Amino acid sequence: MSKADKTILRALAGETLPTPPIWMMRQAGRYLPEYRATRAQAGDFLSLCYNSDLAAEVTLQPIRRYGFDAAILFADILLLPQALGADLWFETGEGPRLSTITTMAGVKGLKPKEAIHDKLAPIYETVRILARELPRETALIGFAGAPWTVATYMIAGRGTPDQGPAHALKAADRATFSALIDVITEATIDYLSEQVKAGAEVVKLFDSWAGSLKGQDFTDFAVKPAARIITALKARHPGLPVIAFPREAGAGYIGFAKATGADCVAVDNSVSPEWAAENVQKDGCVQGNLAPDHMVTGGQALIDATRRVVDAFRGGPHIFNLGHGITPDADPDNVALMIETVRNA
Repeated sequence: MSKADKTILRALAGETLPTPPIWMMRQAGRYLPEYRATRAQAGDFLSLCYNSDLAAEVTLQPIRRYGFDAAILFADILLLPQALGADLWFETGEGPRLSTITTMAGVKGLKPKEAIHDKLAPIYETVRILARELPRETALIGFAGAPWTVATYMIAGRGTPDQGPAHALKAADRATFSALIDVITEATIDYLSEQVKAGAEVVKLFDSWAGSLKGQDFTDFAVKPAARIITALKARHPGLPVIAFPREAGAGYIGFAKATGADCVAVDNSVSPEWAAENVQKDGCVQGNLAPDHMVTGGQALIDATRRVVDAFRGGPHIFNLGHGITPDADPDNVALMIETVRNA
């Protein structure tokens, strides 16, 4: 099967398909018993990320179970700052912790982008394994965190509800903040490029905290870094499709594809599918945007909401997905119901 036959690649090329291709953010994860067993085998989350065989296994698990149209590399957006020299660890039940970068000296103390690949070599090996092992019809998506989102963790040393520490540094010392964004941007280009060389057919930029950027800051730190990354990747890898996800961007979704060169804009479920079809899909492929809580609650409401998303985006290129990642308390049977509904809608 050629790349041209993979439905996600067709949608990303602008084709309107009778049935949208489907995958799901965090489809390899804690809602699956087989994932929990493999994670226990690995010992901890970071060990799982850096064990190429086990990371490939958990990437393949939802493909075997559900037959999604794409697999997304199992890794974490914070592996890149770790490769740049930040300390990274995970507190059980609380999430990631990082050593903080808040000064120009701290930014200058990070490793050069050329030095990241030794640490990230196991990630590239995971991609190579997946390129061999995935079914021929299943596309392989690589990914990275967008610079703003990665910076929020590097500045605060953890996830925060309002990205306050990053906003504070941006206001107090824009030069240092901008320098950190530049370092992350350049490293991200090289990181994603290596994923493509290893076999990724699509890459996705996750800007999970884009919604907290307003006005000129959204342009400077969400749009422009994404445009730099996408332009550089397409220069190195002509024809490479890129999905951008500036989560909770609201009106910022409008024109995002044109401003960045993204082939597809993923939209979260804070906007309606009808609004996104009218305002975002006119520029190309849209990915989304079923509310993840339907994976917990299921039932007729899940069926109705799934059909609504499919119907809203029927007039243009669409990749069906959730509006954000599936949660650990989701019922695997509800995922099967969602897929069945999409494919029979």
